[in-house]
Amino acid sequence: MFAMMLPSDRQGVRPTSRRRDRVTPSRRRRAARHVVSFNLVALMAALVVSCGKKPVLRIGPPSSPLAYTNIDVPEVPWSIHVVRVQLSNSVYHVDSMHAGGGVLGLSTLPAQLKRIPPTLGTPVAAINADFYERFKAYAGEPRGLQIINGELLTAPGGEVNFWVDAQGQCHATNVVSHFRVTWPGGTSSPCGLNEERATNGLVLYTPAMGHSTHTAGGRELVLGAQGTGLWLPLRIGRTYKARVREIRDKGDTPLAPGIMVLSIGPVLAPRLPRIAVGQTLAISTATAPDLAGVRTAISGAPMLVRHGRQLKIPPPRSEDYEYTSRLERHPRSAIGWNGSSLFLVVVDGRQRDLSVGMTLEELASWLVRLGCDEAMNFDGGGSATLWYEGKVRNSPCDHYLRTIANSLIIVRQSSSQ
Repeated sequence: MFAMMLPSDRQGVRPTSRRRDRVTPSRRRRAARHVVSFNLVALMAALVVSCGKKPVLRIGPPSSPLAYTNIDVPEVPWSIHVVRVQLSNSVYHVDSMHAGGGVLGLSTLPAQLKRIPPTLGTPVAAINADFYERFKAYAGEPRGLQIINGELLTAPGGEVNFWVDAQGQCHATNVVSHFRVTWPGGTSSPCGLNEERATNGLVLYTPAMGHSTHTAGGRELVLGAQGTGLWLPLRIGRTYKARVREIRDKGDTPLAPGIMVLSIGPVLAPRLPRIAVGQTLAISTATAPDLAGVRTAISGAPMLVRHGRQLKIPPPRSEDYEYTSRLERHPRSAIGWNGSSLFLVVVDGRQRDLSVGMTLEELASWLVRLGCDEAMNFDGGGSATLWYEGKVRNSPCDHYLRTIANSLIIVRQSSSQ
């Protein structure tokens, strides 16, 4: 097996001559980074294939609980940044973060790390995560599911979601929302969570949305806790009893601690039961599969590796850039894992003399070489950012750090926690 070497065991490592700054290539200092440069043909020749399995690259000594490496493949060229953390090491855990501390807002990855409360621990590595809304009043809204420290911020959209269960095991699969409101008469309706409400939509808003619902028109029910049962912060896989405290017909209802607002679009409102102040509703945050108890979850797409095998990237469903770009070389971000380790991976791109980027097929192939049994794609392009031990390690293609919606982070807990 070919082992990548860190600075403490650099014998035989040939550094590259190209220089890269933390943000701009012209000013990067190689001495501050763990860099390995490979001739692509020599690399494949050096890898040992055992028992018919694909060659596996080792990131740092196997005994090291946390390691970072930058792999250079000059012939393409590619610049691949990898952080590996041992899943069995209880000192490290996986969390997610959002730019605004709630559902909306955009900020750089380093700025998001400053939001981590000291009680959670010290961030040691992070990567940009889900695709997100950028240009409307809902800028920063994640496209799919996000759970931060157990609080449910947004609902799954039916695509791939990554989550960590109560035993610290990583999972990823399509998650379907079964969020529903049950009316006083027993009928029920599907609802969304903290998202833009359509005129025929039904959306539940929590204080995580910000100062108001940002809606226009329709009917909005201001909800408080019914009795002493479950209430905020909202959790996934639960059922809540809510009492209607107020009914508003103008939209954009203010949000405050301790209340939720159920917003009914003007087209849908006449088709739903008429509700009066004082009545009780039931709100379910169920999903398939059941994610009850999950404290960290985030979305991405598509899945790249399953059961150690590279998945085929389906042909584009349309001419939309979201789908056609999967077959083109761009900067990429991804997360992968196996039974012992979690990997954060960013590939630089759109920089001809540094790294041209990868197609999703090429990215999946490299994730298999890293030893990933499972792997999922994150948002890429100008959003692709990898942070490790106080520094952004990759070279963003915009030559500055783009503001993004959310991130996945590795946190180190102190011995006292």
